[in-house]
Amino acid sequence: MNKHTVTFYPDNKKVEVESATTILSAAISAHIHLNSACGGDGVCGRCKVIVKSGTVHSEPSGKVTSEERKRGVYLACQALVESDIEVEIPLESRLDMGSLSKEELESRLRNVYTKAEDISEAKPSLGEGLFTHAPLVVKFCLELPKPNFDDKISDLERVYRAIEEKIGERPIQTGLSNIRHLGELLRASDWKITVAVSQRGPVAEILSIQPGDACGRNYGLAFDIGTTTISGQLVDLDKKEILGTKAAYNRQASFGSDVISRIIYSKAQDGLEKLQNAVVDVINEMAEEFSEEHGIDLNDVTVVNVAGNTTMIHLLLRVDPTYIRQEPYVPTANYFPHFKAAEAGIKINPHGLLFCVSGVASYVGGDITAGVVACGVHESKELSLLIDIGTNGEIALGSREWIISCAASAGPAFEGSGMSCGLRATRGAIQEVRIEPKSLEVKYATLGDDKPRGICGSGYIDLVCELLKHGIMDKSGKLNRDIKNRRLREGKADYEFVVAFEEESGIDGDIVVTDSDLDNLKRAKAAVYSGIAILVRHMGTGLDQIKRIFIAGGFGTSLDIESAVSIGLIPDLPREKYIFVGNSSLAGSRQALLSCQASAICDKVAADITYFELSTDPEYMDEYMAALFFPHTDAKRFPSVKYV
Repeated sequence: MNKHTVTFYPDNKKVEVESATTILSAAISAHIHLNSACGGDGVCGRCKVIVKSGTVHSEPSGKVTSEERKRGVYLACQALVESDIEVEIPLESRLDMGSLSKEELESRLRNVYTKAEDISEAKPSLGEGLFTHAPLVVKFCLELPKPNFDDKISDLERVYRAIEEKIGERPIQTGLSNIRHLGELLRASDWKITVAVSQRGPVAEILSIQPGDACGRNYGLAFDIGTTTISGQLVDLDKKEILGTKAAYNRQASFGSDVISRIIYSKAQDGLEKLQNAVVDVINEMAEEFSEEHGIDLNDVTVVNVAGNTTMIHLLLRVDPTYIRQEPYVPTANYFPHFKAAEAGIKINPHGLLFCVSGVASYVGGDITAGVVACGVHESKELSLLIDIGTNGEIALGSREWIISCAASAGPAFEGSGMSCGLRATRGAIQEVRIEPKSLEVKYATLGDDKPRGICGSGYIDLVCELLKHGIMDKSGKLNRDIKNRRLREGKADYEFVVAFEEESGIDGDIVVTDSDLDNLKRAKAAVYSGIAILVRHMGTGLDQIKRIFIAGGFGTSLDIESAVSIGLIPDLPREKYIFVGNSSLAGSRQALLSCQASAICDKVAADITYFELSTDPEYMDEYMAALFFPHTDAKRFPSVKYV
């Protein structure tokens, strides 16, 4: 088959591909990340590129207008390369996959304790009880008595005996590579060594044996692998301190914005490998950056603990996720034993371990388990609700007596995906909106104070609230055609409201919200609210019985409670019940890293949580349909909302 060269501008990157390769695939090969929310199915229309020279083949698409086609605009996922071509990538078609800026990091990780902390302060206001400090991996400096005629036990038994004096009698094991050179190492070090020992589980495992005293250099990494964002922390396991915090976008977004798109892509040729590499590359880059910034040898990083939704963990471990999306929705595993981190391609100490927080079901993963533990829901006497609002919507309701969970099929609208001008919470994303009632002029705030490039989840919540408040949109989610204002108009494909005109934006065009966007948001908020309502009803309790409501996830850090209540996303309850906890998944992952007790509790909590499949409840569809209204068809449920 013929090969052709694809040149991308303004990156000035070249890649050679087979004939009939899509431009999207060529971009991925060139490590250029295009906005492909639908995973390359040609339905989102976000991966538009301009072919400046050369020949491509593409069937007509309703996502590309005739005027755009004349300018050489194509959907990258549908355009097949037929010759050497030159391609220009507009700013709005790109995905920024670098590390988050300081402002973005603060937005994503608020309330995750980004400064050094003692584990005893891990839950200052989130729950009762503390975890014993006993990290997943510890280091002991051992000064062994030299063998003599009265003490002739083997070298390995001598090491085991010294470790038992530290941890008590329990089975101990180690690998062949440690045994092979043990005799020489002990004598060369004059019988003074440092051992790294895994404490989790019934058997203590010696991971590594170093000459001399290497204590005081024992580090771990905690991660939350989200569908959109990967967040990580470097932790001093001995001092119980967070040394650094980072977050970056999950590069799997190039293969689809949601878990279903990625599961489908995993079945493509080399798809599963590409998806794993996308996330492991980010983890390894963070580890390298931590190492350089803090002067730490990666050989002294002995353990990684990861929390994430079920699909993300499967993809991290390169485990086939196919059956997660097929009835009856059964994952390969909810609980994974620990592995050598190297088996997953994570570059820490070659003998270092990888632990994954146990999940509950196909659509309620270890991120919710970690969040439940971090917030103390599992040990609370009072009824609590945890809502993790992100690319996926997961909900957990309960107390120390019981916990029930569900997944709300909200879709990625709250992360900006599938929206005409949607944008993740990145620089230039509109995150706050206010509308002047008479002129309908829009005041907004963007992340990083940059020119607006799109609207993120919190911005959409504010925007919908303002549109409702001022009668610009009716309660069914339709823009008001009777209002005569330059911001309300018939768009290219839909009626729309202009949030920012081209001259004030950072893109080549106006930033708008359309009737279709509002319909997507209406469905997303209905899924979350109806999931909460069904769980409460199923357990025979009432919303008024809930004492604390934890709002988690990157989206939750910047959510305006009044706006969220006003559109019917969350229940109309006393505002003091709402507690923002930021990235509770990362907080729980870190707690498990620092405490074998917390890690074991995560396993128990995951096993004890009851997963409730909303689609099997005969009342769910009625509840969902009733919520397809702003704020709800039953106005009595939202007594504080003034426009009802």
